[in-house]
Amino acid sequence: MPIVVDKEKCTGCESCLEVCPYDAIDIKDDKAVINEYCQMCMACLPVCPEGAIKEIQEAAEEPTNLEDYEGVWVFAEQRDGTVASVAYELLGAGRRLADELKTELSAVLFGASEQEANELIRWGADKVYLCEDPTLKHFNDEPYAGLLSSLINTYKPEIVLAGATPIGRSFIPRVAAKLRTGLTADCTSLNIDSETRNLLQVRPAFGGNIMATILCPNRRPQIATVRPRVMKRNEYDSNRTGEIINVKAEDLASRTKIIETVKEVSEVSVNLQEADVIVSGGRGLGGPKGFEMLKELAGLLEGAVGASRAAVDEGWIPYSHQVGQTGKTVCPKIYIACGISGAVQHLVGMQSSDIIVAINKNPEAPIFNVATYGIVGDVYEVVPMLIKKIKELKGK
Repeated sequence: MPIVVDKEKCTGCESCLEVCPYDAIDIKDDKAVINEYCQMCMACLPVCPEGAIKEIQEAAEEPTNLEDYEGVWVFAEQRDGTVASVAYELLGAGRRLADELKTELSAVLFGASEQEANELIRWGADKVYLCEDPTLKHFNDEPYAGLLSSLINTYKPEIVLAGATPIGRSFIPRVAAKLRTGLTADCTSLNIDSETRNLLQVRPAFGGNIMATILCPNRRPQIATVRPRVMKRNEYDSNRTGEIINVKAEDLASRTKIIETVKEVSEVSVNLQEADVIVSGGRGLGGPKGFEMLKELAGLLEGAVGASRAAVDEGWIPYSHQVGQTGKTVCPKIYIACGISGAVQHLVGMQSSDIIVAINKNPEAPIFNVATYGIVGDVYEVVPMLIKKIKELKGK
């Protein structure tokens, strides 16, 4: 309910300025004006001697009939006509949710071929809503948001998932706004409340200091964007069949047009999100020299070097190596954490790894709570022993 000022009644007495805890009131032309910092705490209402400050009652919306919505949808992002890996990860999560709800799992694919649609079926989709219109080959907010919103209004899925990628973060909020439903961004875990069928959407909050579980109980669909490399892919079945529904792109209004796409050229060779083995270091290394040791171990394992935010903030290693909430989310087969205590911000970015090996001299370090194998010891003693043993096994 927004707060407004009746300018005809306001005398500019400034009584409201003294009680506002958020500095949300300004005086302009001898009249009070509510600014964008207003938190609607209502502290200003009773102190106005003229009764010039009021709250506006918004009209109540018609409640959503939840029974009209059924099915789990995954938006399958594509780049240059090829489905992005995050779509297959979302299908793994979507398959689990759909099975729990005893409903269908569908994928939505814009601007790609029927061949790519069939790949989505083999990775777990029951149906694929495919629009091959060439105008959708390159991502553009408005037509993507318009078409997806139209499909959702027509077929009424109860859950819609998308990747928390630059594309997903750009247009999925537009979709949620068009549908007047909730959106939980940057989720790291998804589950179903068996009693209410509500989607339990888990994401870091307050700088990663807590993990919040968010629900959208009164509106549908429930929309969530999910971090790449957090969810596990489903099993690939080359014999799996499903239904492809061809969608026509009609009236795709757009105020912009993609003229050219320029790919960024980077000299950084680190590709943490694709690495099968990651050796990461934290504050426990004590300095940049420790990362030279980790680079040797990673090289022997044909892996990549990662780092906690603490190590990056100290300037020991570039930001491109950072794993965690404010860095990259990874899901390697083996993650070796060296001198990393295991703050929740870091765990969010790597806890879905297949095998986690933790090396820390503090036996109470939180990293051991998620580790598959834990080694209590000094990294400068343990890691050289690992390097020596691997070299012996490789005959080096």
